[in-house]
Amino acid sequence: MAEAAAHKPWSMAQVVTASSAGTAFEWYDFFIFGSLTPIIAKVFLAGLDPTGALVAALALFAVGFAFRPLGAILFGAMGDRVGRKATFLTTVTLMGGATFLIGLLPTYEQAGIIAPILLIFLRICQGTALGGEYGGAAIYVAEHAPDHKRGAATGWIQSSASFGLLAALLIIVATRTAVGEQAFASWGWRIPFLVSIILLGISVWMRLKLSESPHFTKLREDGEVSKAPLREAFADRQNLKRVMIAFFAIMCAQGAVWYYTFFYMQVFLEKSLGLPGATKDMLLIVMTVVSAPLYVFFGWLSDRVGRKPVMLGGMLLALALYFPASHWIAKAANPTLVAAQQATPVVVETDLATCTAQFDPTGTAKFTSACDIAKSSLVNRGVAYSTRASGDGQTRVIAGNQSASIAGGDGLTEAELKALKKQSSDAINAELAAAGYPASADPAQANMPMLIAILLLFVVAATALYGPQAAALVEMFPTRIRYTAMSLPYHVGTGWVGGFLPVTSFAIVALTGDIYAGLWYAVAFTAVSAITTILFLKETRGKPLEHC
Repeated sequence: MAEAAAHKPWSMAQVVTASSAGTAFEWYDFFIFGSLTPIIAKVFLAGLDPTGALVAALALFAVGFAFRPLGAILFGAMGDRVGRKATFLTTVTLMGGATFLIGLLPTYEQAGIIAPILLIFLRICQGTALGGEYGGAAIYVAEHAPDHKRGAATGWIQSSASFGLLAALLIIVATRTAVGEQAFASWGWRIPFLVSIILLGISVWMRLKLSESPHFTKLREDGEVSKAPLREAFADRQNLKRVMIAFFAIMCAQGAVWYYTFFYMQVFLEKSLGLPGATKDMLLIVMTVVSAPLYVFFGWLSDRVGRKPVMLGGMLLALALYFPASHWIAKAANPTLVAAQQATPVVVETDLATCTAQFDPTGTAKFTSACDIAKSSLVNRGVAYSTRASGDGQTRVIAGNQSASIAGGDGLTEAELKALKKQSSDAINAELAAAGYPASADPAQANMPMLIAILLLFVVAATALYGPQAAALVEMFPTRIRYTAMSLPYHVGTGWVGGFLPVTSFAIVALTGDIYAGLWYAVAFTAVSAITTILFLKETRGKPLEHC
């Protein structure tokens, strides 16, 4: 096996470059959807009110993640039976085709309900493809790398996520600048999706030049390829135990920390704090650029000190940051809003029996009571509020000596309800303005150095956890079931824990009226992983990858 791992430097460089480039392309495809969530809401969900459209768009984003475990099962079994190379060629082609077609879809205005249905189908294709991509690329690189350099080598696969996100952001910003905001909202949003066909061609060409993994090649030569990798991975007690430890010790935190840092942070900055989208994009670009070398650095560090201490350090740093740092971010990004909420808290006075949970993952609920209409308007503005019972059963939004009465919409037609919600929102916005609440954040008043510094602390936490992760997961499983056994916990963690973090956290904020309450989702999953890592995760640094 030492001979299998010994390759010329140019050969290892080719393996890392081709694998990372293909994975970066798939992340690009996936990330442009997340970055364009507000526009997706307007284009494909025009029949919903603004809050419902945003929640539904976040749910559409989550749909892609929901199907990643299915892709992990399908392509994981394919990777363990057919080979690593053929499998990730298939996944990159499926992802690229789906992304290109999103750029050709009709809008809600053009095709009605057919538009979001087609979008959901293509998101399912994207999620399924990504479910097979990451495991294949990480395993392919790990099975080529020397045992003592595996963390640094697979760190490049981890950094491919930042390269994909960076490419998505840069193309979006360049397109917005070139065509203008109005044209971008109308048709320019299609360009980032259509550009993917060029990246697809490059990725397929690079991967076609690669040979099969040396470990899988030897497995096949020895006649030891698994005929039933799913049963072997999940029915065998010892292998199933490894899968469970991988999920609870590593992937719960990965889904929470990474997706809070790079996805929910976008919702928090733009929706809750009112930071302009262009400013938010530039901050995310800074975070992404800084993160790219950190993945490789922390992978390299894990080759020296171990996977476990580096990943655990990332988890503990995130837990220490979540609540205090989110308050610091709010004060740095929109000090006027923070000052207004401290000086003049908002209260929703209403009949408490008419208030609902406001949890709407599909974005189709009507929310017709006066209480729900009032809360929905406040959440859409990113304004925190408390709720108390009214003596007369009427609903009022109170800010200091300002008050706005809100009427219910029971029995109204859809058009009448939409008009009532707009009227209520206008009345609340006027009241908030009179009470000193800003309509949006003013970047000129933001403390940008402080804001960037705090955001970069989250980047350090996310990259410390993610950098050594590929090597740690690969080293947990034997070669004959590695693709299957590694892919499923990874994509359940990132696909379900991480993918549903934005929509769930946003819904928790809507439920409680507290813009920080959504943090409990990330805190809970990160804490579970930290405890499980301390108690059950074994150190695997430098472990040989001989097959069983």
